Amino acid sequence: MSLSHSVREESLIAAVIATHAVAIVLWAIGTLSRRKPLVTASAWTFGAAFSLNVLLMGDRWVEAGRAPFKTLYETLLLYPLCVGAATLVLLGLHRLRVLIPFSSGICIFGLAWALAKPDVEIVNLPPALQSAWFVPHVVTYFIAYATLFASCVLAVLALAKPSWRSEETGQGFEDGANLAVKFGFATLSLGVVMGAMWGKEAWGDYWSWDPKENWALVSWLAYLIYLHIRLMRGWSGRRSMAVCVVSFAAVVFTYLGMSLLPTAQDSVHVYSQP
Repeated sequence: MSLSHSVREESLIAAVIATHAVAIVLWAIGTLSRRKPLVTASAWTFGAAFSLNVLLMGDRWVEAGRAPFKTLYETLLLYPLCVGAATLVLLGLHRLRVLIPFSSGICIFGLAWALAKPDVEIVNLPPALQSAWFVPHVVTYFIAYATLFASCVLAVLALAKPSWRSEETGQGFEDGANLAVKFGFATLSLGVVMGAMWGKEAWGDYWSWDPKENWALVSWLAYLIYLHIRLMRGWSGRRSMAVCVVSFAAVVFTYLGMSLLPTAQDSVHVYSQP
């Protein structure tokens, strides 16, 4: 990676972080002072941060000459982008502006991590990753991870304020969490199917019991359990919200915890760190 690109990329990351920080400040001031125009401005600022993140990823894609989803650093740029997209959809459809500080916060965390551990060089994709399944599989999974993050935030808020209802939609945090889980589970399921098709193409088997695959299955089962217990008498409300929060812990470990497993050393699914 050229020095000029490295400087430009760091500047873009810093710009995205700063814009998210402004969104948090506007939301906090607007919420505490009950000035709705400031809260609305925070949503527009969040959208601006998302646009800058799109520019950041596009610039990285052009420089790498491939989809920039291979290393941990690259996924730390991708995840905030997906969180931004998921949050903007929820803002547009359900007016869940309460997500802004949490979504901006996790974006700042991921991008700051990327700044602290940047890629020194851009690595080439190994043959197994040079597949038409690579981009749709990874993007689908990260959209799922982003939407399930939103569901976790809303579930925590539902546990803290179960009686809250939106003045605009009449929905509570639990309603929002459940809707986010349904979409997240659908995209998670699609990601699993894509991964299986990719595995068959690359290694000759739909499922190889790789540690990453196993934990992806654990995450999928956790949300399947959540969706089923929601149908059981006495399990809606606080109990189901607690299960929603715990389920997201499996997602976090699937994304970031694989390097902690000794059996994952030879896995092609563990993100490389040049």
